[in-house]
Formats: sequence, C-alpha cells, structure tokens
Amino acid sequence: MQQITTSHLMKMKQKAEKIVMITAYDYPTACLVDEAGVDVVLVGDSLGMVVLGYDTTLPVTLAEMIYHTKAVARGVKRALLAVDMPFMTYQTGPTDALHNAGRLMQAGAMSVKLEGGIEICPQVQALVTAGIPVIGHLGLTPQSIHVFGGYKLQGRDEVAARKMLADAKALEAAGAFAVVLECVPEDLAAKITASLAIPTIGIGAGSHCDGQVLVLHDLLGIAGKVKPRFVKQYARLGPAIRDAVEDYAREVRDGKFPAPEHSFLSEDTVAHSYPIPEKT
Repeated sequence: MQQITTSHLMKMKQKAEKIVMITAYDYPTACLVDEAGVDVVLVGDSLGMVVLGYDTTLPVTLAEMIYHTKAVARGVKRALLAVDMPFMTYQTGPTDALHNAGRLMQAGAMSVKLEGGIEICPQVQALVTAGIPVIGHLGLTPQSIHVFGGYKLQGRDEVAARKMLADAKALEAAGAFAVVLECVPEDLAAKITASLAIPTIGIGAGSHCDGQVLVLHDLLGIAGKVKPRFVKQYARLGPAIRDAVEDYAREVRDGKFPAPEHSFLSEDTVAHSYPIPEKT
C-alpha cells in the first residue's frame, strides 16, 4: 500500500483526480475507512458533537484530541492522517500553535487543520517552517459559531466572497497544502478552487472542489436526527443498531440468551455427559 502524502494530494489536483476525506475518531472505524481506500482521514473536533455529546466543538480539549488521535493512528496504514487543532490552541499565537501542534504530531498526526484566514497566517507559516503540514479551513468555521450566529452559509455577498478568496490565497502563500471550504456557495468554491495551486476540500461547497469530506457519523446515519442539507446518508445504521440492541434486551429478559451454544461446560460435566469409551 502506498502511503498518501501531501505531495500525492497536490499531484491529484494537477491530474484532476478527486480527493476523498472522511472523519474517524477511534481504532475500529479508522481501520475500516482506511481499508475502504480514502485518501485522508480527519480526526475532527466534530468528535465533540458526534462522540462526546457536546452541543458545539468549542468544549473539545487538546487532551481529548490527543487521545482520539492516538487511537486513530493505530488503525490508519495508508491514508494521510489530519487532525483538527481545537479551540484556543492556536488562536493565541505562533508559540502556542507550535507547542500544541507538536503534541498532536507526537500522538500520530501527519498534518493539522486550523480554522481561519489571514489572521492565522503567522501560525500557519510558523508550523510549516517547523515541518508540520497544515490544512486551512474557511467558510463556516464551527469554532466561530457564536460570531456567525448559527450554522449558516458563508460568502453569499460580494464583500464576503472577496474576503474568502483573499483568505484562501493568503493561506496558500503561508504554506498550507490544502484548504477545506465549508458551507460556501458552489460558484464561489469553484472560483477559489481555480485560483489556488493547492487542493480544496469541500463540505457543503458543491462539486467543483478538488475533493470532498463528510463526518463519518453523518454518512452512516448515526449522528442523530439533524441532517445538514449537504450530507448524503449512504447507510442508516442508527436504526439498525437500536433494533439489534432491542433484540438482545428482549432475548435476555425472555431467557433466550444465552442459549446452550453460547455457554461452556466444565471438564467434569463434559466427561459425564459424553463418556469416553473404554479401550478393549
């Protein structure tokens, strides 16, 4: 298996080959998505909402990201492993960004993702200079949810669109090797994609990006009742899991599980139940 690298993703853009990114937060799902052949596995701070039960990504700590990164890193053999830097682990400046990104890299990350544009370029440049590959993230940046006033489409008007394009170019100039575009009008995402030499990864940004990313739990239908418009459910595992547990609970209460085939006998019981013929 060829290990996917940042240069590999750059070549994919040049050849117009679509990049596939998916999230994973633990060892078994990391193994599965890696075996499925995705190009990038992202340990997203979205784990706060789909795994830890938070209302937003803001409460996610660096320690939690390190914990989940270690688990995912054990399962990923081929894909490039990217990890989100959580809220307030890089916004305070290049020194904090370097220290915290270094801890994520030591946990198994192969790159880190930061939300923001021109304002975080000093951090991006410092990380890249230190040998830490960086993915940018523009549009709907969940760590700024209270600034946006909710999960809303970004870059709809001309002023916002110009700023996002400038932010994308600034991130590229600072050394980012890719940019995630979230909840962005399709035409704006297409313009940004055409303006950059580095790949764009879309989520709710249309089909013209160089790749796509989805949260695994959204894709599998186990993320709860709210489904964003840009999500396509490729399975509905939530009801299947609930039905399986209900079947298990019913059989335990009815005394049907465990059945004899799920139980063990002692050696003495086996000997009396199945006597060994005497030698003649």
